[in-house]
Amino acid sequence: MAKPTTRANGASAPRVALVTFGDERDYMWEGYFRGLTEPRHAEARDYLGNLPLDLLAFDEVARSKTEIDRQVAELQAAGAEALFAHTPCWATPNLAVRAIQALDLPTVVMTSTSAATHGMVGMLATAGTLAQIGMDHMRVRDDFGAPVFEEEVLPFFRAAAARARLRGRVMGLFGGRSLGIDTGTFDPMQWRAQFGVDVNHIDQLEIVRRAELVDADRVASMMDWAKRSFASIDFDGKKLTEERLEFQLRCYLANKDINAEQGLDFISVKCMTELSDHYVPQCISAALMPSPFDAEGAKPTCSMSCEADGDGALSMEMLKLVSGGSATLFADVSHMDTDKNILYLPNCGGMCAWFAGRSEEARDNLQRIELRPSVRPGGGATTYFKAAPGPVTLARLYRVAGEYRMAILPGEAVQLSDDDLAAFVRERGKHQLPTAFVRVEADLEQFIEEFGSNHISGVAGLWVRELELLCEMLDVEPVVMDGGF
Repeated sequence: MAKPTTRANGASAPRVALVTFGDERDYMWEGYFRGLTEPRHAEARDYLGNLPLDLLAFDEVARSKTEIDRQVAELQAAGAEALFAHTPCWATPNLAVRAIQALDLPTVVMTSTSAATHGMVGMLATAGTLAQIGMDHMRVRDDFGAPVFEEEVLPFFRAAAARARLRGRVMGLFGGRSLGIDTGTFDPMQWRAQFGVDVNHIDQLEIVRRAELVDADRVASMMDWAKRSFASIDFDGKKLTEERLEFQLRCYLANKDINAEQGLDFISVKCMTELSDHYVPQCISAALMPSPFDAEGAKPTCSMSCEADGDGALSMEMLKLVSGGSATLFADVSHMDTDKNILYLPNCGGMCAWFAGRSEEARDNLQRIELRPSVRPGGGATTYFKAAPGPVTLARLYRVAGEYRMAILPGEAVQLSDDDLAAFVRERGKHQLPTAFVRVEADLEQFIEEFGSNHISGVAGLWVRELELLCEMLDVEPVVMDGGF
């Protein structure tokens, strides 16, 4: 018997276990079902192995307690995140349920449309038992290559992987409630129980202390990179000086080091008012931390929300996970054009720099970003750019009477017309900020009635179904704000 083989199609691909179940009766297996089951098992391995998954699969069909227990143990050791329970023909259902219970993973139970195999009988006997014992699962009766795999099965596996990877995550919370914004507060024990996420509370003055200790050569290299890379730096000799910008870069590098040393997977920083008024605002950190690049080269994205908004940071992390590690944005829900159904989403001085050009090359994005003097008393730089066009999924966790919901909005980042942009700039006056203009499908009056925060998060691409399924797995009520909302 062979160990499970892995066909890896990307570092962030969901790790999916394939187990094909069969009839335990030897006389029926040899006399009838073997010839129907084994070719379909090979077809499953071939088809699933060519999807964007890390597939864990065995040569053998599982049709005995011993074989099932062996496969389960090895799949657990291999770190499976979801299960594809394949019943192409009649399969002994209690043995299939044994494996599904033991793995305790988000599970798809699948059979084909063939009339020759008795597969639907095996699938319904298995799935019906799962329902009776309270195990959620997805049922598929279709053939490999059918649209259901793209529309439902792959989103299910991405959601399952996000669920698995969320558990054990650690958020670094630097500071506490900012500007009296209660919507950014949360219960760390509720996070622990519901999401499996730990919170490490760190005083934000630790960023300031560590900033002074950053090696001068690293800072000089980053300053040189910033001067070469950004479209412009508007040094004014008052608010934005080389000294103030250097300290912002030091804060970013210090925060990056703290994250690595303390094992922080994503973060939220209070900033206002202590840092923004008496030191420097953390806008450079907000621009670079969630981006896949900085002066030191390519790096993993690190979701970062401002104003100590924990649920905002967790929303970003969930978007990052369902999308396979993509850069995420954090913004204010600041204004909307109800005639054109466009949300205006600026942030208070820093927004993920990747969205300026949607490029993996740092320079392609930074050449679209201006550094302008901050209006905050501490001075320093704020970033200024308009998010590049493209599909985007907006999302936000919020609570109603203590129960989590997630607003999910499919949309398209757009460029405003010259007249509309000029009017917005004129109305904003000197307080110009990085902004994403996102056309959505939702009824914006209904959005105002339901939406539970002043902040929103986003990721490039359309990931609505993945988020719906992830919410169901995490006992969060999904509120999809599309054209039917």
